[in-house]
Amino acid sequence: MQTYEAICQRASIRKYQEKSIDKDILSRLVDAGRRAPTARKVEPWEFIVITDKSVLNILGEKAVNGSFVRDASACIAIFCHETKYYLEDGCAATQNILLMAADLGLGACWIAGDKKDYAGEIQKMLEVPEGYKLVSMIALGYPVGETCQNKGRSLESVLHWEQYKNNKNA
Repeated sequence: MQTYEAICQRASIRKYQEKSIDKDILSRLVDAGRRAPTARKVEPWEFIVITDKSVLNILGEKAVNGSFVRDASACIAIFCHETKYYLEDGCAATQNILLMAADLGLGACWIAGDKKDYAGEIQKMLEVPEGYKLVSMIALGYPVGETCQNKGRSLESVLHWEQYKNNKNA
């Protein structure tokens, strides 16, 4: 799959088949994440791959808007050492993983981590040392049904040349 095609195919998938994901594929996803751009070449990230169903269930209980992680085959939790640009770096790594998942035919959904009430609990549960922040969790699995997602806003409604202009009157 070409990059633009993977970008267009990427969608937030919350329903998964009961099928495990091979460790080699999960490693490739983390490899894609670690190759993300990073401010000042700090690379503050750590990736925890979770496949244990009992842990996925606990994550689903704690992350209220991410309860579907219970049904996922795996989850990648992305933690970053608390540096000046940890959030930007961690989000770039998250997006790389989401695009790689789309390229590999996996369904994936980003679950917020930073500044969420449950972040500290998950950090303790996964035995991540102090000084790290949970940036995101990515639920992963083989999708059930159609994965294509049409974006609501057209290119013309979001594209501005040289300065912001109200495109509604264009």
